[in-house]
Amino acid sequence: MKLLEYQAKQRFAAAGIDIPAGRLARTGDEAAAVARELGRIAVKAQVPIGGRGKAGGIAVVDTPEDARREAERILALRIRGYPVHALWCEQALAIDHELYLGITLDRDRGRLVLIVSASGGMDIEQVAESAPEKVVKIWPDPFAGPQPYEIRQLAFAALAHAEALRERAGQLVTGLVRAGTRLYALAVAHDALTCEINPLVLTPQGTLVAGDGKLEIDENAEYRHQDLVAELSGDQGDADRAGEDPYEAEARRRGLTYVHLDGYVGCIGNGAGLVMNTLDLVKQHGGEPADFLDVGGGAGAEKVRNALEMVLLDPNVRGVFINIFGGITRGDEVARGIVAARDQLHITKPLVVRMTGTNEAEGRQILEAAGIVPATSATEAARTIVALTAGGQS
Repeated sequence: MKLLEYQAKQRFAAAGIDIPAGRLARTGDEAAAVARELGRIAVKAQVPIGGRGKAGGIAVVDTPEDARREAERILALRIRGYPVHALWCEQALAIDHELYLGITLDRDRGRLVLIVSASGGMDIEQVAESAPEKVVKIWPDPFAGPQPYEIRQLAFAALAHAEALRERAGQLVTGLVRAGTRLYALAVAHDALTCEINPLVLTPQGTLVAGDGKLEIDENAEYRHQDLVAELSGDQGDADRAGEDPYEAEARRRGLTYVHLDGYVGCIGNGAGLVMNTLDLVKQHGGEPADFLDVGGGAGAEKVRNALEMVLLDPNVRGVFINIFGGITRGDEVARGIVAARDQLHITKPLVVRMTGTNEAEGRQILEAAGIVPATSATEAARTIVALTAGGQS
């Protein structure tokens, strides 16, 4: 579950981390009302993706009239495919310096990692690549959590690379220990995969304030956070549910294991490993996968139809690669599902099917009789679908 900025900041505030005063707005009039109350404000699009500023999704305004105008402009945007339904209007911060404070799951080490950098306000991966010494980390004991002395050492190491902050290091370290301890406790309590403040703003008064916020909760732990699930699916509806991708939200409603990607080749398989291999083959042959969709081990005709319909909801999909290994799944049943889906959904885009395993011969016969020629190997199927979808063909 990916929370939107305002949802993350509400939880930061509850954990004792300072945030700017702000209000949610869904219309220009509501944004203007916030500006009348708070004065100079930042009007920020609420979408589950980075790059809002570059896309025109953030504006700092001085008057209610400016707030109304900018809010209406931003609400009309689509930012990297996401429509803007809501705005977080918060008091504009006076910024002396921008830092980074974040926690994420290190899957290799099997524990959370706490990260601090004095170079905040930008993509931390970019900083880590160009100047790795400016990004410092610790991997706290998962039972004891980070100790104050560990965060203090981490903070001093990070501030050593910021000449302008050295005279204020003592005060800053105290603030970073407090913020880091509270952020880590929040991450653990929420089963977070990522819990990030970027930028963590140092104001001229010496206060550390969360200028932005990201909180992503492990969907496997949803059962432990039913209050949060209910809140995100309640009055605000599914459009705001954890800032979820609309296609992934629809797949969840359909009971499908689906991840939306940025490409144009729809990918369906039965088994997570097989689908990953399908994506790799598409990339290897010069194509771009549009999704990851696993129909599971016992995929019947109806489930295959459901999966095809789901994949083709994305208008960027030019064709579909279906990769089936028949173990529990019978090839003839899958083939009937594919043919029925093509006819019922009036699919005209290319379908390339690789099928092997139980009843594969019968499945291929059904496909061939319906005018769908199956590929003899996964490599051939990938090569074929990439060729058929190249250059915007459909």
